[in-house]
Amino acid sequence: MPRSKRARVVHETKTAKKSHKEQTRRLYANIRECVEEYNHLFVFGVDNMRNTYLKDVRTEFADSRLFFGKTKVMAVALGHNPESEAATNLHKLVPYLTGAVGLLFTSRDPESVTNYFDSFRPLDFARAGTVSTRSFSIPNGLVYSRAGEIPASEDEPVSHTIEPELRKLGIPTRLIKGKVMLELTGGQDAFPVCQEGEVLDSRQTTLLKMFGVATSEFHVALKARWTRESGEVKILEKDQSGMEIEQ
Repeated sequence: MPRSKRARVVHETKTAKKSHKEQTRRLYANIRECVEEYNHLFVFGVDNMRNTYLKDVRTEFADSRLFFGKTKVMAVALGHNPESEAATNLHKLVPYLTGAVGLLFTSRDPESVTNYFDSFRPLDFARAGTVSTRSFSIPNGLVYSRAGEIPASEDEPVSHTIEPELRKLGIPTRLIKGKVMLELTGGQDAFPVCQEGEVLDSRQTTLLKMFGVATSEFHVALKARWTRESGEVKILEKDQSGMEIEQ
């Protein structure tokens, strides 16, 4: 008996993907709703973005709403001019929606928000292509797991199993009686891995991570704040001297 065409197996794991237009409409609608619901809106930028730390921020602000990415859609939702803006003066935030930025809607006291982000600066391992914030060298002699970052009495020698990897990464090491030794010539007392201010490559970032040297700082920079009740827009972005940038 031929198999009925109606008796088809439908895999529950297969679901229709949301279209780009649907996602755009939903983001637009959600932002418009938040404008009416929350007292304050912050525009923020992210340096050295890590999903792990961004999740920490989302957890901290579970009573708020956070949107990240799709700056063109966010700009349209806020409004490019007084005629199209969702509320008074929101169009003044649009110039700050460039680069890796997001929106934070909250009803918390603005000072508590700025204090949180001023203190939230976790360190992480640098990625290739970023600028080194410090110099790092491996001292000559027995190689320790933190390479001089902490006192030798609190450290321990690296395992002999990573010695081949160190040589592949350009470190002139060799095994002596099961110990990983760095033996430099020419009177050098340390092998330079990176210098402050130089752009790091993948070899350097791998070595920094191997020795537990975290040089990259995750930082959320608040750029501007809007208050629903008054329609006031306050510029929070600071220049390199730490002074607030005038609007």
